[in-house]
Amino acid sequence: MTSTIADAHAALVSQLDARVRDVVRRDGVDPQAEAAVVRRIVESVVRDHDDRSLTGQVPPVHDPQAMVGELVARVAGFGALQAYLDDPAVEEIWINDPSQVFVARQGRHELTNTVLTTAEVQELVERMLKSSGRRIDVSAPFVDAMLPEGHRLHVVLEGISRGFTAVNIRKFTLRASRLPDLVDLGSLSMQAAQFLDASVRAGLNVLVAGGTQAGKTTMLNCLASAIPGTERVISVEEVFELRFHHADWVPMQTRQAGLEGTGGIVLRDLVKESLRMRPSRIIVGEVRAEECLDLLLALNAGLPGMCTIHANSAREALVKVCTLPLLAGENISARFVVPTVAASVDLVVHLGMDADGVRRVNEIVSVPGRVENDIIETEGIFVRGRDGLRACGGMPPRVELFERAGIDVHRLVRAG
Repeated sequence: MTSTIADAHAALVSQLDARVRDVVRRDGVDPQAEAAVVRRIVESVVRDHDDRSLTGQVPPVHDPQAMVGELVARVAGFGALQAYLDDPAVEEIWINDPSQVFVARQGRHELTNTVLTTAEVQELVERMLKSSGRRIDVSAPFVDAMLPEGHRLHVVLEGISRGFTAVNIRKFTLRASRLPDLVDLGSLSMQAAQFLDASVRAGLNVLVAGGTQAGKTTMLNCLASAIPGTERVISVEEVFELRFHHADWVPMQTRQAGLEGTGGIVLRDLVKESLRMRPSRIIVGEVRAEECLDLLLALNAGLPGMCTIHANSAREALVKVCTLPLLAGENISARFVVPTVAASVDLVVHLGMDADGVRRVNEIVSVPGRVENDIIETEGIFVRGRDGLRACGGMPPRVELFERAGIDVHRLVRAG
């Protein structure tokens, strides 16, 4: 019985969907650019069907409002995924194959009861990429793109992924825009938040480290919100993800190569270009490869900056920052890179996710600038223990920058 009802509903949805699409095509409406117009068309079609159902010509619509929402999602939104995109509790959505649609809530994975067809997934990917201006094909089997609501889309084409095109949507959920918001969420102690705010205002270079979904971009946004309004900020990212309010800010993102294989703009190009734009502060969304060298050179020249990096601890983050510049060429050696990192990075903020899915700052580490046997010395300023994130007596480097900004840093890092 349940299967019969579901089949009847699916047939009705398909029938109304076809009618709505006919009207949309006839009137020359762009579904994604004119979603409000699509909704009016859907409401008209459902209302007309409901009127006809009174005469017994067609089956009735039991919940017209729900039907309108479903049809709008199919025509102007992203179909069966739209409900998850609209759900504020859902952080991420991914499709392994048409019968396996997963979501993440509070850091935990859930297999949904949504079942798609291969054709539906292909149509969804095409619709998502259309709004972003990026493409995917045999010559470019991977794509990173931004959806209209700010969500990040990643697609791996079938042939690279086995059996089916893999789709991942990381939602942009703005739960924190300033450091005090992270305190309210339990990610940070008030003392640590005040110290990080002061460090950014003083002009220290900050490296934000952590695993996937640990909250690195959110932390970077919150740190960026503490930059004084008198400074000019240039940010570079693979895909626009940073969201913070600043009066003088130029965000830039990479670009895919065209069909001829030319015109691509990589992150390293953007780091170099940003230095020609009179920045007071530079922000790199994430360093993954040789662009790390260009960022280090900029920081070493006295330009304050921040970036994120994937790493399991503050120590591993520094090791990785020492390794990535070596990808820039054979003439780059560890003898040059290690002391440059020690002199360029001031603070490492390492984040993690606990068993309950809560993102927390695990440690804030100072980099005094000393190197012994090719190992960069560090000093803990805040460390998370059983009683939370506490000051442990360490001091940040370049105390003179705090003094110049009128900040009593000794009070901010006082243990106990």
